[in-house]
Amino acid sequence: MQVREVPVSCNKDCGGGCPLWAKIIDGKLVSIRDNPHRAPYMHGCVRGYQAGRLLYAPDRLTQPLLRVGPRGSRAFTPIGWDEALDRIASSLGEVYHHYGPTAVMNMGGYGSGQGALHSTSSTCSRFLSLLGGYTYLSGSYSRGASNFAIPYVLGVGAPEGMDPGALVNSNFIILWGADFYVNRFGCEWEGRLRQARQRGVPILGIDPRRSTTIAKLGAEWLPILPGTDAALMQALLYVLMTEHLADEAFIAKYTTGYEALRASIHGQNGATPRTPEWAAPLTGVPADKITALARRYAQLKPTALLPGLSIQRTMGGEETLRLSIALQAVTGNIGLPGGSSGAHIWGKLPGPHLGRLPVPPPRQSASVPVLHWPDAVLGGRAAGFPCDIHAIYNVGSNFVVQGSDMHKSMRAFEKVELAVCHDWFLTPTARYCDIVLPATMPLEREDVVVTSTNMLLYSQQAVEPLQDTRDDYAIFCGLAERMGIGRAYTQDRTPAEWLACSLATSDVPDIAEFKRTGIYLGSDHNRSGLDDFRHDPIVYPLRTPSGKIELASEQYARTGYCAAPTARLLAPNPAYPLSLITPVSPYRTHSQGSNIAWIRKHEAGGLWINPQDAAQRGFQPGQLVEVFNPQGMMRIPCRITADIMPGVVCLLHGVWPEFDTQGIETAGSANILTTTEGTLPSHASRTHSIQVQVRHPEN
Repeated sequence: MQVREVPVSCNKDCGGGCPLWAKIIDGKLVSIRDNPHRAPYMHGCVRGYQAGRLLYAPDRLTQPLLRVGPRGSRAFTPIGWDEALDRIASSLGEVYHHYGPTAVMNMGGYGSGQGALHSTSSTCSRFLSLLGGYTYLSGSYSRGASNFAIPYVLGVGAPEGMDPGALVNSNFIILWGADFYVNRFGCEWEGRLRQARQRGVPILGIDPRRSTTIAKLGAEWLPILPGTDAALMQALLYVLMTEHLADEAFIAKYTTGYEALRASIHGQNGATPRTPEWAAPLTGVPADKITALARRYAQLKPTALLPGLSIQRTMGGEETLRLSIALQAVTGNIGLPGGSSGAHIWGKLPGPHLGRLPVPPPRQSASVPVLHWPDAVLGGRAAGFPCDIHAIYNVGSNFVVQGSDMHKSMRAFEKVELAVCHDWFLTPTARYCDIVLPATMPLEREDVVVTSTNMLLYSQQAVEPLQDTRDDYAIFCGLAERMGIGRAYTQDRTPAEWLACSLATSDVPDIAEFKRTGIYLGSDHNRSGLDDFRHDPIVYPLRTPSGKIELASEQYARTGYCAAPTARLLAPNPAYPLSLITPVSPYRTHSQGSNIAWIRKHEAGGLWINPQDAAQRGFQPGQLVEVFNPQGMMRIPCRITADIMPGVVCLLHGVWPEFDTQGIETAGSANILTTTEGTLPSHASRTHSIQVQVRHPEN
């Protein structure tokens, strides 16, 4: 019996960056645990520990597939690699020849995370760039509104992040729509939050549901209606301003636009002042609790306000992040050890340098907002988009499931002349492609992983690739050779040579030791972002017009919205009185693993609904209910729980859809109910501003 133990990383698109350790017996993976060389507080999660369930899943793809029935029908026949690559090269070449580079939509996503070489985004973009170009998807499903808005407040590239270790200095922690036990954004957050709780630091979770993090920490839960976070933030600012709790010295030295912000909060031009009484019916948070929170916020300094992605994935989500930064500025918490910027805190501080597979700029390109990709395919130039799309190249993404308005996404795939994907399984997106190529998983290849924290991970190849699968880099090498760009793509380097080049120019001083332990740690893991700016705003100015934090921005006003941030709320619709939220499953990264029986068994599926809303409708636990709105309808069991507030229902996102004979979705795939109408001016997703109704199934 041959036993090996090696450092690995599951390298999923969750931001975790977990250092793991694989045990292999006679060439077969038998277990994954935490890397014994990790630093304190670093831990993996069930997604990485159970990666073998995906690796050895019975429906894993092991042969190239050619579609032989209608798109979406699951009718495929196996073909050989040479035939598959020949067909793709020929068809793709025809599209480039007849329509030009922008006729090809680049859907290279992050299914394989942030590897130096094996990044599904980089390998695909490099290939299409060398062919002449492509249409790319701008923005982000995850954080499109905040990515757009934050630079207006803090400038481009501001070090707005925070190391988890900095929580050791915090006296109050506010998790605003942030569920760090599930949306990990670094393998240390869970342990550091637990450490803070053990030393008596109050932790408050502001969220429509009692999240896993709130429950596990025994933290205080303040329920809030989805999409109303900006209104609560404005009310908190009102109390801070009127009760003279603002840090006037910090405001004067480090910010501009405070007077405009104060005028907005107090009701300029006849507008309603943003009092706790104004916010209470909008948010579902009682006025006295808003006032008490504002006073505690001012008293317990430094406070770490940690916003999750959910609060900006709403109508007006741009304003939510502008206001969360304003809260931290007005209370003087920015740049303090244990404070935070109020912006997103992961991946925003410099980490160790590592070279990656280079992606040359395309000679010709166009872009469409990622939210609107199906609109661009279906409408093209006639609908105001920059080009007509004739082909889709999809790698590491499941756009049919993860994109808003699933029916529209399906129609978009049905329209194009050519659709190709690389994947591990016949996903719902793969079913709409013409050729599906079986790709390797991270455990089957060597790579170096860039994390969202201050470290690099070496992930050794743990097992041999499943027979007849190939990694994405090798697939593109084969296509590049057929399309006359073989040497340009490979630069005559093997994968091992690419990784050696990456490490040779990296900050890693001892490569052999790095490969042995699997971890290279940066020197400081207790950093608070913007501390240099706070120390000396003259020497370290922000890249804003004023060099300071812009609490009101004239540049932002040029987008057509207010210079000072203000809540923009979705109007209630009596026909659809319930707000739908779609958080991440603890067992899956987005849609990865939705086909795995063990995962489906363990996750809390179905529709979460509060007992009050269930009683009004006469529902019983586990009963089949219909969830619907103008976008679509599903029929699934309900889960009656006090862990979701009244007026809100919840579906875990990323579930692969199933349809009955009437075309009604029956698995609980949330994007049946979402829309490609985004929040402006960012054109970003607003999937937490979705209104639905729930009823007994119609006969």
